[in-house]
Amino acid sequence: MKITVTELPFNSLLGIRPAGDSAHLLELPSGSPYLNHLGTVHAGTQLALAEASTGEFLLRHFGSSDSVIPTVHRVEAKFRKPANGSIMSTASAAPVSLARFDVELSSKGRSIIPITVEIYDESGAHTHSATFDWFIQLEKKI
Repeated sequence: MKITVTELPFNSLLGIRPAGDSAHLLELPSGSPYLNHLGTVHAGTQLALAEASTGEFLLRHFGSSDSVIPTVHRVEAKFRKPANGSIMSTASAAPVSLARFDVELSSKGRSIIPITVEIYDESGAHTHSATFDWFIQLEKKI
């Protein structure tokens, strides 16, 4: 059974959904459950959207998750400014990283790939940047 990133229980609970425009990958609507003590979007909320976005990026690269086991290995995050309202993401990997990753995965059955994600709020402000290093292993067939 193929499941999408937005259908994962935690992401579904948060309300992460595909972005409503082609410039972004995923989004979270605005709402009081996502706010911190200052009335801006909580850092954990932004980080959750960032992680889900890197997972979505990987799913689009592989086409499905049936033959791979992905695990977050390392995260580096920078909060740039307070986020207000709904938040949206973009995600990317350097072409050289993707090429190296594909070769290593084919030859060794495992690899690490860094995925960069950017979060923007509804005003267009760039609020968060992160790089997630994903460890990917091919599923072993018995």
